[in-house]
Amino acid sequence: QVQLVESGGGLVQVGGSLRISCAASGGTFSSYAMGWFRQAPGKEREFVTRISWSGGSAYYADSVKGRFTISRDNGENTVYLQMNSLKPEDTAVYYCAASRRYYGDYANQYNYWGQGTQVTVSS
Repeated sequence: QVQLVESGGGLVQVGGSLRISCAASGGTFSSYAMGWFRQAPGKEREFVTRISWSGGSAYYADSVKGRFTISRDNGENTVYLQMNSLKPEDTAVYYCAASRRYYGDYANQYNYWGQGTQVTVSS
């Protein structure tokens, strides 16, 4: 059983940057591909980015490509999301998720989820 705890969310102005983190416990972190999803009010949860078990591969949704960077530290059991050039449409609750078997874009491919951290981009 893996527990995931996100942190680092907050309020940032348009064009600003923010780094959010997700700390894992209770399992072998390197056994899980990790993903970030987000959910804005009134919208469905959407895929943002994912990183492979070793961290050697990452993939981004078109909406964040070139602005967001995912990374992981398997020694610290933590995955990060660096968000630059933030836009109002990036406002959402951001969730990290862990997948033992899949390296994919779909929420149902992930076994464990954090509680989420709010990111608000003000214009």
